[in-house]
Amino acid sequence: MVFGPASQLGVSLFEDTEPVELLPGSSSEEKETVIRAVYKQVLGNAYVMESERLSVPESQLKEGEITVREFVRQVGRSDLYRSRFFESCPRYRAIELNFKHFLGRAPNGYDDMKFHSNVLDEGSFEADIDSYIDSEEYDSAYGENIVPYYRGYKTQTGKKMVGFTHMFQLLRGASSSDLKGSLSGKSPALNKYVIQETPLAVVPPSGGSDGWSFQDTPLGARTRQGVGADSGGKVYRIEVTAYRSKVVNRVSRFRRSNQVFLVPFDKLSQEYQRIHQQGGVISSITPVS
Repeated sequence: MVFGPASQLGVSLFEDTEPVELLPGSSSEEKETVIRAVYKQVLGNAYVMESERLSVPESQLKEGEITVREFVRQVGRSDLYRSRFFESCPRYRAIELNFKHFLGRAPNGYDDMKFHSNVLDEGSFEADIDSYIDSEEYDSAYGENIVPYYRGYKTQTGKKMVGFTHMFQLLRGASSSDLKGSLSGKSPALNKYVIQETPLAVVPPSGGSDGWSFQDTPLGARTRQGVGADSGGKVYRIEVTAYRSKVVNRVSRFRRSNQVFLVPFDKLSQEYQRIHQQGGVISSITPVS
């Protein structure tokens, strides 16, 4: 089942869309729909130019010479996929994206990450791609002719809730792209959380509820928990939204509109004034110690 209102979590389109399957006797238009769906899923909703398409595997699929599973394999092992999601990414970012693209979920835990890291060490990039597509899980979920789709945003029997919460770090709405627009960029979104099996808050993408989408406090934050606290050790988390330049057509000096600050109690008043002077709107103040 889906946890919470799908429209608020940014997954309503996935929930309302039936899996794409290549059926016997499919028309040319239906086969083209399957091909586009494979590119969209495997390449993380990134745009594919006509010159980047795999013409030979496409022709083989249309002629019935290969299955959808084999077409997925060809796209996954292609130079296009390799350049976008392997060579340009740190290893654990590449692995978490592979899970998303081929199995429709986030890694279940450290063992998942370690297994595929070992495949890369002992085998090759191609062998690792094959390990997802030839797995029992892939076979059970998609078989030979269903295009992989996102499953990890649903609670599932036998699956840890921590993996469910992690999926929302990888899946930020139907319009998001794994090539561009990701909050984590090329950095792993889940590495430390997967290793420690730490669940994460499920936060709607911007526009999903009130338009706020907060991230972890960066290590470079001006004040972190326990740093600069008063004698009582009290620190407060301030979430701020709507940062923008007050001058029309001037680019804001803030890199993103939502910010989080951890502030000692005796500095709250000063911080409150500073935030409002800079045009921010405080959405919440909560104690963290």
